[in-house]
Amino acid sequence: MPKMKTHRGAAKRFKKTGTGKIVRHKAYTSHILTKKSPKRKRNLRKATIMSASNAKVIKKLLPYL
Repeated sequence: MPKMKTHRGAAKRFKKTGTGKIVRHKAYTSHILTKKSPKRKRNLRKATIMSASNAKVIKKLLPYL
């Protein structure tokens, strides 16, 4: 059986925590920032844990994560 390939686009976007959960960054931080409040922009900087249903899909894309 050959090695499985890692989805390189997903590998750049997701990390794994020590407990095995998938971490992602939030969207809506690239442009049109003037109308967003400072509090909202500050909270968008933080990484979040992925939901369990989405994490399953990501784990298939990243077999060696």
